[in-house]
Amino acid sequence: MVNFRYSALSPDGIKVSGVVSALDEYSAIDKIKVKYPVVIKIEEVKDNALNNILNFEIGAKYDPKALSVMCSQFSIILNSGVPIDTCLNMIAAQTKDKRLKKMLELSAEDVAQGTPIATAFEKNYSGLPVTFIETVRAGEMSGTLGDSFESLKTFYEKSYTLSQKVKSAMSYPMFVLAVGVVVLIVIMAFVMPKFTSMFDDLGGEIPAITKVLINITNFFQKWWLLIIAVLVFGFIGFKLYTKSDEGRIEWGKALLKMPVIGNLNTLQGATEFSSTMATLLKAGLTVGDALEVTSKVMSNAVLADSVHSMVEKIATGQELGNIMKQNEYFPQVLKEMTAVGEKTGELEATLETIADYYTNEYNYAVAQAIAKLEPTMLIFLALFAGFIVIALYLPMFTMYDLM
Repeated sequence: MVNFRYSALSPDGIKVSGVVSALDEYSAIDKIKVKYPVVIKIEEVKDNALNNILNFEIGAKYDPKALSVMCSQFSIILNSGVPIDTCLNMIAAQTKDKRLKKMLELSAEDVAQGTPIATAFEKNYSGLPVTFIETVRAGEMSGTLGDSFESLKTFYEKSYTLSQKVKSAMSYPMFVLAVGVVVLIVIMAFVMPKFTSMFDDLGGEIPAITKVLINITNFFQKWWLLIIAVLVFGFIGFKLYTKSDEGRIEWGKALLKMPVIGNLNTLQGATEFSSTMATLLKAGLTVGDALEVTSKVMSNAVLADSVHSMVEKIATGQELGNIMKQNEYFPQVLKEMTAVGEKTGELEATLETIADYYTNEYNYAVAQAIAKLEPTMLIFLALFAGFIVIALYLPMFTMYDLM
């Protein structure tokens, strides 16, 4: 897939711009014309090493909690009959998140001039998730904008709760690891040089285990700049590779095959698919459009490509349940329940139920993984501390004999 940057005119004659992914320029134009009939300009987005390095994503581009609160306010105020531009100004005055506040203020001006609210949001906040933009756009077109914001509120509320649980569970292991690294740096930078100098002055045979620790210390003291450089360039190289089409697919496959992490990736993918599809279908998107947007939301590249491939099959008239059954990556329960929901005409409600189920399963799997990680880290740190203590204390007995 190639990214194309475009400028176009909406059905109301308003100039809009954005980025679309497609196989080639002709496919990109076809996609754009579905929403915007007149394409003014289109050009391929050229990726190069410098741009990739400068555009590394550090954390989320948006705050799920702030987004959830904003959506809740929209839902309440819009359902009370307040005009959209007034609503935007009212919420902007109450919003603490600086980027959202600026977006709302600028969007209020654009909407007052006739710009669709989804287009205004997209224009004034480039970091907003595609799920948010497309759900708002669908709600605006169907006249159910208040309900769309209510769905988004629930969606981002769950997303925030889930991320907080993972962060909370990981805080202790990360703290223990940080303490271990600090202790290692202090010993190698301050303790070992003085200890080695003292022992050399007294003379005597250094135990083998102490020699190992001294050699490790000397190595890090001599080559620490090179080690940091290798780590930095290794990280950059990895990020560049995983941004390429081949790299992101290979890394996605590797993640799905890893012990423990593979299960977590599968459960996360099932959660993302079911919750995003439920939100988009509730907003009024067709199954095909919902799949297109969902493919851009999936964290794992293999799962994202798998969902994207479903769009073409839906366009040929195949049922989603049957397409899902042919997918080798998603869990069996998700496939079966999707098929049942589609046959009974309750696909949206079924996907919401599945989303809750897999959210709970993901939470439990993360808790179990961390429960196994904590004792493993403690054992490792105990062995590491024991090695250092023995390496330091053994030569001390020799020192007493020499003094």
